[in-house]
Amino acid sequence: MPNLLTDPAARSALMSKIRSKNTKPEVIVFLELKRRGLTFQRHYDRVPGKPDLAKPRKKLAVFIDGDFWHGREINRVIAKHGRESSWVIKLERTMTRDSEQERELVQSGWSVLRVWESEVTKVSTRSKAIDRIEMFLRSKD
Repeated sequence: MPNLLTDPAARSALMSKIRSKNTKPEVIVFLELKRRGLTFQRHYDRVPGKPDLAKPRKKLAVFIDGDFWHGREINRVIAKHGRESSWVIKLERTMTRDSEQERELVQSGWSVLRVWESEVTKVSTRSKAIDRIEMFLRSKD
């Protein structure tokens, strides 16, 4: 079996299977919010960051961030691979980009809510996370 860390073709094949839209946490949230009677736009691409959920007229944006890809577990990655590893550099770049995009949204009058994927996928925290999203989306009714 090829080594994913050293074989670019193997790594590329694996990475191509990682989806950025309609992930499991997103689908869970989309279905539950629809069941609760909320309307929203999915993957709204007219603003920075392409929020996973948006209410453009109210300028509300929700991001469901992957724990690993958006840096929630960066301390574990640093401990395992070291501060100078390519993984840490990649995650820090993603975190910086997220902050810049959120700043741009806020400066143009948008309100932003970020939720971690694990808050949605864990049954013990799912209801609370979706309640937070619902309250946020109804906040300017």
